[in-house]
Amino acid sequence: MRKMMKKMAGIVCFSFVAAMMLLPVSAFSADKKMVVGSKNFTEQRILGTIMMKLLEKNGFETEDKNGLGGTLVARKALENGQIDVYMEYTGTALLTMLKEKQVITDPQECYDFVKKADLEKNGLVWLPKMPFNNTYCLMMRKDDAEKKGIKSLSDLSKYVEAHPDDIAFGTNEEFYARPDGYKPLQKKYGFKFKRSNIKKMTPGLLYKALNEGQLNVAMGFATDGRIKGFGFVVLEDDQNYFPVYNPAPVVRKEIAEKYPELEKIFLTLAEKLDTAAMTELNYKVDGEHQDVKKVAEEWLKGAGLI
Repeated sequence: MRKMMKKMAGIVCFSFVAAMMLLPVSAFSADKKMVVGSKNFTEQRILGTIMMKLLEKNGFETEDKNGLGGTLVARKALENGQIDVYMEYTGTALLTMLKEKQVITDPQECYDFVKKADLEKNGLVWLPKMPFNNTYCLMMRKDDAEKKGIKSLSDLSKYVEAHPDDIAFGTNEEFYARPDGYKPLQKKYGFKFKRSNIKKMTPGLLYKALNEGQLNVAMGFATDGRIKGFGFVVLEDDQNYFPVYNPAPVVRKEIAEKYPELEKIFLTLAEKLDTAAMTELNYKVDGEHQDVKKVAEEWLKGAGLI
């Protein structure tokens, strides 16, 4: 009888192990879940989607909360636990969240500073930063810039002073109000657009309006593929006004402690996602109107990350 019971126990044990082996990976990692967020512009949606697919490749279940809103909305969602991770930019954290007055233009120095300060002050952990720098920029149509003799922001300042009625400037609401945005920029370079010549609109409309000649100058993002697509020129920031903006995944301390593997997962991404790659991804979505998920997945496969 004992031998029979042992045999039966062995069969049950074997059957259990076999059944477990047939379960999908997600069954073992049901508790490995990350809610992924992003801000509401193209690059951020791409970054959020890339993070989701990379996490899923590494056994996580993910929830999509991309396109939440502006910087403060995404940050508050992270702090409140509505999301577990989103990509933030070092310069944005330095000036907007940490409210530092001194601009840091060295990428590693800026990253090291915000990583240390955000953990100490807010309990947030910065994971490996991406190598590309999506700084703000001012851009013009090439023919218009050449006609007006404007190559740099100092050139623009001189032109605005001499021809105050000639320049229509486009900006979005966030850049207009940011502490690293329009108002301190004009103070730094000593120029001021006429209030009636300042047009506020969404980033997508800014590129269209500049291309169609409704604007002479518009704010933009250095890695935006539409700069290449429309053939715009970026004005040189010859007085080094703009901080560096390297993105990095940011999580709450408890998430970093619960999933220490996140550091290694995102390090593999940081080794691949450079300026050329990000600019091309942005161009495929905004310039060629490809689907964000398709673009992100194809790039991850081509980079050997999924």
